[in-house]
Amino acid sequence: QVQVVESGGGLVQPGGSLRLSCAASGTIISANVMAWYRQAPGKERELVAAIVSGGHLRYADSVKGRFSISRDKIKNAAFLQMNSLKPEDTAVYFCKAVINQRDHWGQGTQVTVSS
Repeated sequence: QVQVVESGGGLVQPGGSLRLSCAASGTIISANVMAWYRQAPGKERELVAAIVSGGHLRYADSVKGRFSISRDKIKNAAFLQMNSLKPEDTAVYFCKAVINQRDHWGQGTQVTVSS
C-alpha cells in the first residue's frame, strides 16, 4: 500500500548541484525515518543521509558538508540537496521511508556526475 517515489536525478558536471525529492504515499502515518541511500555498479548500497522524527541528522563522511537532507513530515516527503558533486557521487539514489517499523523503498533515481 505504501509507495515511495524518487525524482530529480540526472546528468551534472563535477561541481554542480542536484536536488532529489522523495514522496511516500498510501499511509496517514508519518515516517519515523526518511533516508537516502546510493548504490554504484558493483558496489554495496550505502547510507548517504538520514533524518529521524526527532530531527537527528546523519550523513556519510564522504558527503558531509556537501549534501543536506530535509523532510516534510506532514507530506511524508524528503529531499536531498547535493552540492559540489563529484564523479564518485555517481550512483542510483534510493529513498527509504520507515513506517510502522517497516522499510519502504523507492525504485531509485540515477545521478551521473561527469565532465
